[in-house]
Amino acid sequence: MKNKFMKYFIFAILFFSSSITFTQQKIGYIVTENIMKELPDAVEAQKKLDNLAQTWQEELKKMQTESQKKFDEYDERKLFLSDRRRSEMEKELQELDSKIISYRTQKFGNNGELFTKQSDLMKPIQEKIIKAIKTVADSDGYEYIFDKSSSTLLLYSNEKNDVTQKVLKILREK
Repeated sequence: MKNKFMKYFIFAILFFSSSITFTQQKIGYIVTENIMKELPDAVEAQKKLDNLAQTWQEELKKMQTESQKKFDEYDERKLFLSDRRRSEMEKELQELDSKIISYRTQKFGNNGELFTKQSDLMKPIQEKIIKAIKTVADSDGYEYIFDKSSSTLLLYSNEKNDVTQKVLKILREK
């Protein structure tokens, strides 16, 4: 009798706890890449970043061309140079290489100017997007909204849950 009672008791607990856990939650997703392509602020910011990167790439290429030219000159003449002059030219080449590495790191490194500029330009845009997502989630009753284009694992998504256009609409109205 006691054993039978325990089975019913466990069954009742499992039944009630599962009905609480399986309440329907509305889940949606966005595709950030699409928002960034269609949002004028984001497009403009990306153009600025691309122009800046291109300018720095061109400068870097000039430095590399100059370094290569000096190296070729050194390579042609090194057999005819005095030890002192050869040493001076080698030091000069090393300094040029160091300048190139330093410039590349300063402009394109992990904490370089491009990274900082991107952060400065994109942060306000990201804040606007997050605010629009929250507005859509609150107005349409979404519990969760995922970004399909990020590294979040999303194995299946029904197109009816794509709220990207709603978020874009809110962003365009502001």
